[in-house]
Amino acid sequence: MIRRDLLLVIFLAAATFATAFAVVHSKHTSRMLFKQSRVLQDLIDQASIEEGRLQIEESTLARYGRIEELATDELGMISPAHEAIRTVVE
Repeated sequence: MIRRDLLLVIFLAAATFATAFAVVHSKHTSRMLFKQSRVLQDLIDQASIEEGRLQIEESTLARYGRIEELATDELGMISPAHEAIRTVVE
């Protein structure tokens, strides 16, 4: 009977230690995953800021007045006279 009780105590102690180790391990893993999620969230925030900046830059570079200015200054293009415009209808 005493041997059986001793085996039960040893088993329960081993189970308690295993459970404690599992709790510590899961807490550590949880903290590491939380830290990684914060790093990834920071990267997402930085990418979002960069995307907004690029959208503003794109809208600035693609505005009609700038395109017309580049066509005139750099390519030497001019708007045709009203009489020179022909409309083609099929």
